[in-house]
Amino acid sequence: MWGLLHRSSPSGFSPSSTAEEVTAGIDGSGLVAIVTGGSSGIGAETCRVLALRAVHVVMGVRNLCTGLQVREKIVGQVPMAKIEILELDLSSMSSVRRFIDNFNALDIPLNILVNNAGIAFAPFELSGDGIELHFATNHLGHFLLTDLLLEKINITAKESGIEGRIVIVASDSYKHPYREGICFEKINDKSGYSSILAYGQSKLANILHSNELSSRLKVQTPFFFQRMIRRLKWTCFSFGLVPVMGLFYREGRERESS
Repeated sequence: MWGLLHRSSPSGFSPSSTAEEVTAGIDGSGLVAIVTGGSSGIGAETCRVLALRAVHVVMGVRNLCTGLQVREKIVGQVPMAKIEILELDLSSMSSVRRFIDNFNALDIPLNILVNNAGIAFAPFELSGDGIELHFATNHLGHFLLTDLLLEKINITAKESGIEGRIVIVASDSYKHPYREGICFEKINDKSGYSSILAYGQSKLANILHSNELSSRLKVQTPFFFQRMIRRLKWTCFSFGLVPVMGLFYREGRERESS
């Protein structure tokens, strides 16, 4: 398995390539990106490298204090970094809507959306909206967030002529949901609950969301935006289950985090 981490793809990169290596030579000046779960792990490293490439970063974080600490660390390494921090609890649909209101109040465009935040292998719990926590946080929160930001991304693409990007972070764990796949009629049922399968179910939902979004936007968006959608893809950060995820970023060694 370890050999897979160093096997290069046609792009010349491998799963062991760092974000800095992948983005070397890219100038992101003038671009704006939202990264959910930006206060730790993969999200924090994504924010750092985007800022390093001169992208204006908006961190969506559940804990503002932690987010401020991460921003301070990034600015220490990248003094010219432009980073905003907005509170975002993806398990709460009202929090998602508040985030949208706060982002719109910034009056800035949006080129990139990275749906990264998530939880994994948590004991059974319902969100404040009464939804199983993995499904609420990993899928429904991002589904609503994406839906509410699509118009902004589309407008930005029209006005700038620059393709937008939507990245949905998934996992090979999508192969390990419940036997029925997504248990739509029993999502909030504690009986038969498995934290591993619940996580896999939420990751399967991420992939189905990405595929459906890609299909619909091919029809609904203008030509220069459709090129982006044809390349829209979910991004998997692991082989098998999640423990190898940390190998993908030298500074981001946690799994997914909100």
